[in-house]
Amino acid sequence: MLCAALAIFWPAKVAQFSYREQGTEAKTIIGELVDVTETSAAMAKAAGHEMAAGEDSLVQYLVKVGNRDVTGVDFRWIEQRHVVSETYPETMLAIERREWGNFYGQLTAVKQNGNVIASGEQAWPVAEEKLEQALAIFDQIAYLEKKQIGGINYELERLRLKQKKLQLNNEWNASSEQAFNTEKTELEARYQHIQSEVNDLYVKIREYSLSVKIDAGSEVDIPLAKVVRIYRPNGMNVFAKLGHYGEKLAEFLVDDPREANTEGGIFPAIFGTVMMVIMMAIIVTPFGVIAAIYLREYAKQGFITRVIRIAVNNLAGVPSIVYGVFGLGFFVYILGGNIDKLFFPESLPAPVYGTPGLLWASITLALLTLPVVIVSTEEGLSRIPKSIREGSLALGATKFETLWLTVLPMASPAIMTGLILAVARAAGEVAPLMLVGVVKLAPTLPLDGNFPFLHLDRKFMHLGFHIYDVGFQSPNVEAARPLVYATSLLLVLVILGLNLAAILIRNHLREKYRALEN
Repeated sequence: MLCAALAIFWPAKVAQFSYREQGTEAKTIIGELVDVTETSAAMAKAAGHEMAAGEDSLVQYLVKVGNRDVTGVDFRWIEQRHVVSETYPETMLAIERREWGNFYGQLTAVKQNGNVIASGEQAWPVAEEKLEQALAIFDQIAYLEKKQIGGINYELERLRLKQKKLQLNNEWNASSEQAFNTEKTELEARYQHIQSEVNDLYVKIREYSLSVKIDAGSEVDIPLAKVVRIYRPNGMNVFAKLGHYGEKLAEFLVDDPREANTEGGIFPAIFGTVMMVIMMAIIVTPFGVIAAIYLREYAKQGFITRVIRIAVNNLAGVPSIVYGVFGLGFFVYILGGNIDKLFFPESLPAPVYGTPGLLWASITLALLTLPVVIVSTEEGLSRIPKSIREGSLALGATKFETLWLTVLPMASPAIMTGLILAVARAAGEVAPLMLVGVVKLAPTLPLDGNFPFLHLDRKFMHLGFHIYDVGFQSPNVEAARPLVYATSLLLVLVILGLNLAAILIRNHLREKYRALEN
């Protein structure tokens, strides 16, 4: 799995097979050689393959043929015995598209509005130049649509809710209506201006297309507006391949997903995972520490305290999906529904907090990991020598001052240990998140430039759910498998990174207070 995860971005060579099955004419198959299998003759016959005399095994190639919009499939099995020739022309082209997956063939021409502007050997440098221009235009379009138009739509929605709130409070009058109309007119004018710019850019980006030959005679025109990257893997040297690998890796880490999450990047999932874990840690730490302090320092040690400790330990073993059901029922429907009625009546019946979102996911995971923090903090408090407390009290400190200034700092390594365990568990959980906020594809991040900037009510993406979705819900399992490996490796690295940061803090605190413990 590790090798597959690391090799996913390496440019694979594109083969051209001359393939002729018995009784048919030879045909050309173009694609990446993904896998080779060898099956014994007996098993091959049992599977329905005809084996000639003297053949003791059947060798098959799994070829990623791409061109799904033309051939209808992404992968194809071919038999080695029917392969007449296998070549790797340096002019073979691989095209990454925004939809329909990869396309393989040989570039014959570059067209502008249907007219050929470059062909033959001159087509390749012209295609690279025009693609670079098209990608720059596409970046402009994405910025205008997501940032500018998205911000205007957000302001228009905020304005609509403000109007409805004034109407519900019987404060809607001629003055407020005039101010509303003025602001709305200004926003709509800005929207029309930006939309006009976007339309002009779309017209410009649709001018160019690539003409690609896919077999002996047929050619397909591919609009540059749908192309992400073009390259010739068979003619690339090691340095060019390393550059390609770096570009793909950067795209994987910082771009948005495309093609039903099977292509592109996973930045929204990384962002959502890290933000949810940080919020969970902020919520669970004070509650877990306060509960542990009460049980260890203030509560009378008796039957009730023992029952509470048993209950806390048992909560640590409750299946995570149960916490998800509880979070959906209590936090989302009851607590969130009442918050909407009290503070957001203008949004009803559309929910604000009465729907799964980042806040409820973080609180649910905080509840799930709370027993871990409580138990770990209690263990840390129990290891603080009694003489430390007595010495502090003898010097005139109150019990609270002793806890806050002496005991808690010395127990901080144990608190960090509990937090490390909580982060490790929360970052990998998927089942409860499916009920309380995680989605397949979130159109916007929970953190953006629109007031109040951090939107706790928004749904978000998560690396764990992304792995589940791509690995088990994808219509094209073979195409999605390498991405599953890469995302799994990244999730492990994210958890290691979060844990490493907590471990460094814990070790620093441990060294700082070791002298006092001695």
